[in-house]
Amino acid sequence: MERHFHDHGHLDMLEHVPDAERGTEVAEIFSKLCDGTRIRILWLLCHSEECVNNIAEAVEMSSPAVSHHLKILSQAGLIVKKRIGKEIHYRLADTKEAKLVHRMIDDIFEMKCNIVF
Repeated sequence: MERHFHDHGHLDMLEHVPDAERGTEVAEIFSKLCDGTRIRILWLLCHSEECVNNIAEAVEMSSPAVSHHLKILSQAGLIVKKRIGKEIHYRLADTKEAKLVHRMIDDIFEMKCNIVF
């Protein structure tokens, strides 16, 4: 395909458009956030480390339903888990994507936390 020039100085930008694979990766992360319950769970895990039972109580859902949402958030790389005794505890992942989502959620809900990046 031949380039159509507008002489607006955007040629550098056109050279750096992300490839289709990276676009799909980003879309996958956003698709995992298209659920109000997951947003609420993620907000909670941005601010604390919790077990499934505590998360379930906070969002007023069953533990199996919460586990399903946690699995999806984990697959997106937004949360991590660790075993403490017999329980699994979840928290926000220490990645640039998870931190960005944290900031977006705080801004949208107009809730600030004391966690500094």
